[in-house]
Amino acid sequence: MNAPVKDQGHTARRADMTRRDFVKLAVATGLAVSLTPGCAAEVQDAMIYRPLGRTGEKVSALGLGGYHIGLQRDEAESIRIIRTAMDRGVTFLDNCWDYNAGASETRMGKALQDGYRARAFLMTKIDGQSKAAAASQIDESLKRLQTDHVDLMQFHEVIRPGDPDKIFAAGGSMEAMLAAKQAGKVRFIGFTGHKDPAIHLKMLSVAAAHDFKFDAVQMPLNVMDAHFRSFERQVVPELVKAGTGVLGMKALGFGAILHSNTVTAMECLQYALNLPTSTVITGMDSLEILEQGLEAVRTFKPLSPETVAALLAKTATAAAKGDYEHFKTSATFDGTVTNPEWLG
Repeated sequence: MNAPVKDQGHTARRADMTRRDFVKLAVATGLAVSLTPGCAAEVQDAMIYRPLGRTGEKVSALGLGGYHIGLQRDEAESIRIIRTAMDRGVTFLDNCWDYNAGASETRMGKALQDGYRARAFLMTKIDGQSKAAAASQIDESLKRLQTDHVDLMQFHEVIRPGDPDKIFAAGGSMEAMLAAKQAGKVRFIGFTGHKDPAIHLKMLSVAAAHDFKFDAVQMPLNVMDAHFRSFERQVVPELVKAGTGVLGMKALGFGAILHSNTVTAMECLQYALNLPTSTVITGMDSLEILEQGLEAVRTFKPLSPETVAALLAKTATAAAKGDYEHFKTSATFDGTVTNPEWLG
């Protein structure tokens, strides 16, 4: 039986409202981009360089993900990917104390020899939430990376509601981080998480209560995030207002978003680049995937509100329940859940 004409009209009106909502979100995103603090972005040799919030630093709009750089069977291939990325203009290097049992940091440390360290904005992360664990992990990371300092050190996997309080508590990891900064081991301080924007907002709130401002914050930013537990809608505006560097990750949802058959890899990367991100960190486990990321930056032009709205409309149904953002809905990506001893 056919639906009554009245119902069909109602459905059409609902669809129109949805499209208007997407355009409004796209316009709001555009406003957020225009509010990005600091000096304007620059383009050099097909690479875009953007301000890292209020730090005064500029970083490549494309960041090299640290996890994937430890997956190659041959260490020499990892080094080749890192150096090729840097030779093509990538300056922002991501890593973490726990990636591939330390192999990611060790390989990156080797790649940064022969003058490459001076060209890198080097970031790594620690899991420890006690002062002792954090201090130990900071020193281990520096040793593996073969450097006396990192440009940005971040608290990794702030994914539980109680994590912010533990980090800022007496004897917590913030004490070790501040001591490391005082000692010149760390230039800037940030945090990461992939679970829920409410936890990011709590981390910012607890930091403010301790009269502390983060220099950068990392989170999932992709074409599906806008529809479900959205970091883009809830966290990014707060960071932009505060002049905090916005670090995007999981632009392709660790590849899962492509399995939805709604968007292409290039659309995913350029959507994330269109947000007020200082850099978009993405996994590059081969020279082919590196080239894909470089091409996304080379051909990037700010997306119109209508283009953003079309991307959001294409992904709305698939994204509604977080089915392609498993890092939000499952413990699959929660390394400190599997290994609670890392927390200290």
